[in-house]
Amino acid sequence: MTEDSRYQAVCSRDARFDGEFFFAVATTGIFCRPSCSATTPKRRNVSFHPTAAAAQHAGFRACRRCRPDAAPGSAAWNARADVVGRAVRLIGDGVIDREGVAGLAARLGYSARQIQRQLTAELGAGPIALARAQRAHTARILLQTTAMPASDVAFAAGFSSIRQFNDTIRETYARTPGELRAAAHTRPPHTAHDAPAGVPLRLAHRGIHATGALFDYLAARAIDGIEEITGPTGARTYRRTLDLPHAPGIAEVRETSAGPWLECRLHLDDLRDLTCATQRVRRLFDLDADPEAVAERLRADPALAPLVDAEPGLRAPGTADPHEIAVRAILGQQVTLASGRRLGTALVAARGRPLPAPSGTLTHLFPTADALADADLAELRTPAARRDALRTLAAALAAGSVVLDPGADRDDAERALLALPGTGPWTAAYIRMRALGDPDVLPPNDAAITTALRRTGADPARADLWRPWRSYAAHHLWKAAATT
Repeated sequence: MTEDSRYQAVCSRDARFDGEFFFAVATTGIFCRPSCSATTPKRRNVSFHPTAAAAQHAGFRACRRCRPDAAPGSAAWNARADVVGRAVRLIGDGVIDREGVAGLAARLGYSARQIQRQLTAELGAGPIALARAQRAHTARILLQTTAMPASDVAFAAGFSSIRQFNDTIRETYARTPGELRAAAHTRPPHTAHDAPAGVPLRLAHRGIHATGALFDYLAARAIDGIEEITGPTGARTYRRTLDLPHAPGIAEVRETSAGPWLECRLHLDDLRDLTCATQRVRRLFDLDADPEAVAERLRADPALAPLVDAEPGLRAPGTADPHEIAVRAILGQQVTLASGRRLGTALVAARGRPLPAPSGTLTHLFPTADALADADLAELRTPAARRDALRTLAAALAAGSVVLDPGADRDDAERALLALPGTGPWTAAYIRMRALGDPDVLPPNDAAITTALRRTGADPARADLWRPWRSYAAHHLWKAAATT
């Protein structure tokens, strides 16, 4: 986009560009998302920034009306596999707060100076500024949705000192933490450690979200003990356990919503995990996708156009735990969904770690790679070769020879997976699609996709025309095969 076309998007208050860029107004010192309902400023007073952190770094404060810090993330980072895209995903997962810039650089295989230079050149802000913006957003959520003391909020959000916390909140929101809490529409009825209440969140997304179809997908694959879906169709709640850096957690997501967001509630034993847990739920529900861009590309194929029109906003679900989805992919090879679920349930019951206290039917965390690497897996009624493949994968994950974190190089990860005995092209592609969030994967030799291609008349030779959104084409074809 040019600056003129960005200004046109601001004039039309086009919500499709929320999160793709931000605009700041020199006369007010405030920055907004493109869809902000405030009076459109004059063009000469407007500057554009690729991220909220860049706008804050330039000295602008977040708008109190449109809350630009809560805009959905740019879909470009899902598609990009370069070092900047990988860095953004890792920062979103809270790596800076846990490991610092040195840890981020080590994960990416670059020096800290190179990471600083590349992020600043492309995003207008370095890794510290990007993490700082994220901390400010997390702190606002905790201030306005819990009654925990401000000092506890500071450290839970990732700040290293109370002074840094106070200065950042004032610079970002032009209010003190106390004023920000007082401005909340409703007073939080619970304390920070009131586990049944949890932390309520509205997870923003752009465009239509086919939530019902995604809930159907998760329900067909839910493993007892770590996942459950309750309620009638149209008003379901998906609940699952989360193995987080500091302590276990539970996420709840409702199928229905009253706006461009999903309603989520996080039950965390350690609130320092809030940022990480939020990002994992966003990846699972593919909330940073751009459904308009996907639909525009896939509709160009006449055979796919009816599928896209029949299920607008269909997402490509990711995962809350990359290691978990890799193990489940091995379990699901060449068996039905029901058989894969039974194997997963048996594995969780035998090797999973029990929660400190059960929550409904949620009783365990998924087994770690370390726990599976040397296990005999006698509880799995599956061929010995499958158990061997599972142990080999778990050992590779535990040793770090296969890396599936948000900043992993997708090509390197797929090559490492294919080098493992018992992991074939379909399994590696499926792991790449879901564990690494790659939007451009079409699993080879997939029976359901082959069936759907034949029934719809789609030509697999035209699959290159679906790039970079072949993962979404695969989900449309899977859904078509399931419904017919």
